[in-house]
Amino acid sequence: MSTTPAPVVKETKAQRSERLKLAKNPWEAWDEVREFARNGRDTVLPEWTGLYFKWWGVYTQGDGLGVTGGANGEGKATEFFMMRIGLPNGILTSEQTRVIGQLTKKYARNLADITTRQNIQLHWLTLSGLVEVVDALTAVGLSPKGACGDVVRNVTGCPLAGLDHTELIDSSPLAVEIAHHLTANPEFYNLPRKFKISVTGCPVWCTYPEINDVALTAIKRTVDGKEEIGYTLRVGGGLSTEPHIAERIPAFIPQDKALEVVTAVVRIFKEQSELRENRTRARIKYLFMRHGWTAESFLVALEEKLDYKLDPNPASADTVPADIYRDHVGITSQRQPGLSSVGASVLNGRLSGDQLIALADLADKYGNGQLRATIGQNILIVNVPDRETAALVIELNTLNLHVDVSAFWRGAIACTGTEFCKLAIAETKGFNKWLVNELEDRLPGFDQQIRLHVTGCTNSCGQHWIADIGLEGKKIKKDGQMVDAFFFCVGGSVGKYARPARPLGYRVAATEVPDAIERLLTGYLAVRTPGEDLRSYFDRTTDDTLRAQLAGAIIDPVERDAPPVGAGHLAPGE
Repeated sequence: MSTTPAPVVKETKAQRSERLKLAKNPWEAWDEVREFARNGRDTVLPEWTGLYFKWWGVYTQGDGLGVTGGANGEGKATEFFMMRIGLPNGILTSEQTRVIGQLTKKYARNLADITTRQNIQLHWLTLSGLVEVVDALTAVGLSPKGACGDVVRNVTGCPLAGLDHTELIDSSPLAVEIAHHLTANPEFYNLPRKFKISVTGCPVWCTYPEINDVALTAIKRTVDGKEEIGYTLRVGGGLSTEPHIAERIPAFIPQDKALEVVTAVVRIFKEQSELRENRTRARIKYLFMRHGWTAESFLVALEEKLDYKLDPNPASADTVPADIYRDHVGITSQRQPGLSSVGASVLNGRLSGDQLIALADLADKYGNGQLRATIGQNILIVNVPDRETAALVIELNTLNLHVDVSAFWRGAIACTGTEFCKLAIAETKGFNKWLVNELEDRLPGFDQQIRLHVTGCTNSCGQHWIADIGLEGKKIKKDGQMVDAFFFCVGGSVGKYARPARPLGYRVAATEVPDAIERLLTGYLAVRTPGEDLRSYFDRTTDDTLRAQLAGAIIDPVERDAPPVGAGHLAPGE
């Protein structure tokens, strides 16, 4: 009697990832990479190129065609690698900056990017280069560990922490402590997915707590006539293909309990088995979006994990900032008498190794060797005597790192795009640079803050969901050829009016984007009421009207494309 063999059940991507994560802690296996480097690129095991390298801040680099050059939602990989260098709270010394610059010149074809999580990202690294770069970083107290992977990512903080005279508290020691406690900690090497933390005492919330998995923002309360500064807790923020503004947990977090609380939140996330079933829905935000959790039920779980109660903290106690510039670009007086910080706007975050070395030299010449990277892809030199700021600005200008820039330059953000990313659909950084130049020429003197964010695919590494104008990369057919295109979203905001941007149902070839934005902004300037900012205008104007302004005619909306098949599980997003 014959029997029918049982059907072979194919392992899902999530199942494969979970199996491989259980098999090895990559943080403890770097010697395997050293062995690969000795034996050649062909000896690298697929589980390293596909997964384990990420724990060391490393991805395989795409071939310049992005997702369209490959299959199953991912483009082809080359022999080269990308590496992110973690900078807790964005803090850098001149020595570290100089070393990164030297490494950029020697191993990364003189190209580096500041990212939206205060990291510095290198490209074009060879396998042997990876090993040598890690060794050189280790020697100056830096590491790529935790900059990628299913782990706690670089912990972000206010770049003016300890310097800003308006801050409630210097939160940088806490941010660094959290980073050191959770990064490379074997208890937390196997999370369901990436986990992003921000900590700030900054009153303008410059770390975007609204879009982090867990965020602490400083708050002041009075108990029995005595003032106390602690933190408000937010959980579940995130962008990607489904944006979600973080939930405010109604509890006051004392300073001496902050590390415990953050660690407990990470443990809660780690224990949610349902988040390990599908990597596209493996972020903590999905507890609120799909699994019925609320801020109140999360607080119950948190207090159970802590084994003590937290004091109540009503939303009315918050002072939520308006959606103002949060980038600390410009000259800012520090709380230390006679000193200022000088924040340079780095267009799209792109720097050369020569610029990094020059920045290190300027930090030594004009300051005390301290620099700070920002989540706006910018760089600050701090502790500069007031009398020296003008001279420093002139020297920064010679490096094409400008302190006084147009609204378009200042608000420009771009992800990696097809230049290096295997998931991207459109090129971004070169496009956004061209777009900024076009808008500066067409709308000189534009007087409003405008966040202009460009992302190369649906994964929102360029954070288009929180932009005034967000552009999501696509491909369309034009004149018989497939070309880069962008889908428009508008009205994204953080702070007092926090909300994801509205998809407008308008898509156009990349070459036509400046025309569309010029029409949109000209329409705003023509009808705005006295004092009406761009966000308010978008808020009161219908999608149909805005789409007609973009197109120059009344047109029907088009559907936003779905994410490429398989893309979500590998999104390298910051």
